[in-house]
Amino acid sequence: MSFRTELKEFLMRGNVVDMAVGIVIGAAFGKIVTSFVNDILMPPIALLFGQGSFADLKVVLKQAAIDAAGTEIPAITWNYGAFIQAVVDFLIVGTAIFMVIKAMNSMKRKKEEAPTPNPEPTKEETLLTEIRDLLKNK
Repeated sequence: MSFRTELKEFLMRGNVVDMAVGIVIGAAFGKIVTSFVNDILMPPIALLFGQGSFADLKVVLKQAAIDAAGTEIPAITWNYGAFIQAVVDFLIVGTAIFMVIKAMNSMKRKKEEAPTPNPEPTKEETLLTEIRDLLKNK
């Protein structure tokens, strides 16, 4: 089997296509969550801290300076606000994914719990049952 044929079979499997769709939807979902955190959730929290943006919270470890040649040496900062914002993003995404999976599992359980009708016996089973009953009556 050629490489091209194997690759085509692999890419056309249902799982790969499902995974690709999941990645695209996940990326879009990530953008929505990031916007929710950055634009809706964090501004009121930043207001509590008296900052313009929560991501701007930082501790300056070393101030910016200008060396002897006149080049600016940037400040060294510890950006804890951006880290906290990333953690909040993660928690919101994790919670949302948990809720989606929980709903899917609930629907799956309901489907499994649905009673299945007893299948009709095959002709062989019917014939064997009749033979058994005849032998029992002798």
